[in-house]
Amino acid sequence: MTASSGHPITTPPRAPSPVHGFGTLAVHAGSPHDPATGAVIEAISLSTTFAQTAVGKPVGEFEYSRSSNPNRANFEKMVAALEHAKYALAYSSGSATTANILQSLAAGSHVISVSDVYGGTHRYFTQVAKAHGVKVTFTPEIEVDIRDHITDATKLVWIETPSNPTLRLVDIRAVATAAHERGILVVVDNTFLSPYVQNPLDHGADIVVHSVTKYINGHSDVVMGVAAFNSDELYARLSFLQNAIGAVPSAFDSWLAHRGAKTLHLRAREATTNATAIAHALEASPLVISVNYPGLESHPHRAIALKQHRNGMGGGMLSFRIHGGHAAAEKFCQYTKIFTLAESLGGVESLCEIPSSMTHAGIPKAQREAVGIFDDLVRISCGVEDTEDLKADVLQALKRAVADAANGVSNGVNGTH
Repeated sequence: MTASSGHPITTPPRAPSPVHGFGTLAVHAGSPHDPATGAVIEAISLSTTFAQTAVGKPVGEFEYSRSSNPNRANFEKMVAALEHAKYALAYSSGSATTANILQSLAAGSHVISVSDVYGGTHRYFTQVAKAHGVKVTFTPEIEVDIRDHITDATKLVWIETPSNPTLRLVDIRAVATAAHERGILVVVDNTFLSPYVQNPLDHGADIVVHSVTKYINGHSDVVMGVAAFNSDELYARLSFLQNAIGAVPSAFDSWLAHRGAKTLHLRAREATTNATAIAHALEASPLVISVNYPGLESHPHRAIALKQHRNGMGGGMLSFRIHGGHAAAEKFCQYTKIFTLAESLGGVESLCEIPSSMTHAGIPKAQREAVGIFDDLVRISCGVEDTEDLKADVLQALKRAVADAANGVSNGVNGTH
């Protein structure tokens, strides 16, 4: 990346609407019919190498699968279409995507990040990036104080919106405008919403990243990541690193993720329907301290959701604080019958977890609580099961958990998983 302080970047206007709608693109983008057989679903290309007709003249566009593979290339075309991007690059995990972008920064570079990021991103920023000379400043109010944190060494701003796990939103356009005044690139982690609900590039971001493992694949059977962007310069730099570092997905995983993404719009809509119903039920319960869900009118950043999210959708993720402390939170996760106690999110099945003890356990307690990750916080990923079944499951588990915590019943009994 050659963008540097003092050289403004023009924040692009919102991209024009694509010719086809999201569902049509999800099904057809990057999915050509096989010219030899007419197959409407692509074959899995497991070959690691490709024949050449002469030295340096491969038969087609592929030479070696680490550099490029038919399945990966088709998946990348599909993600680029869904994110309104010119390019997309796929990686072996969401964390590998983060690492690839940070590796593109020279030693001595400075990054500004929102405070409440995914635990793996926080770990990379504080332990790995620091080791190769990249300093990261965390801020809980990035739209308010971004200009205060910018230095001549600042090269990148990292945003999660919604954040994990407190579902705080960031005004992407406001941050991009401030960053671009100083020639600083903006990256948005869009994992929590998926390209169906939000397209950060349309709001001025330079790069959008996803853990494909989550909503894009959607079936809890692939670990992958992806980055999408419009800059030719970024493509040259990041594709070089993708190949040089080699953290690339297999052909089979690329095929599976592409297959999963064909139903993304259907799954994202159903997950939002389920999360909205559960959020309203939790908000109405006296057993709950507070609910974090951008689809609620009570969410402090609801206006941003209405501006940035498709139809103001809240997505399928929510978190809430339960009365009874950490003990009640643990019991809630033991007492659910449909929700599975497990890390990850965005699959067809519904999951629950306790961030302070699981996904964000590596972040010091004081730092966690400063951004709202308390020991009584439960994070929920709503799948595509029937709404009433999920709501009933949450409410029965909530009632039992709070009652047991109040009565001092020990953990480790009556678990259902």
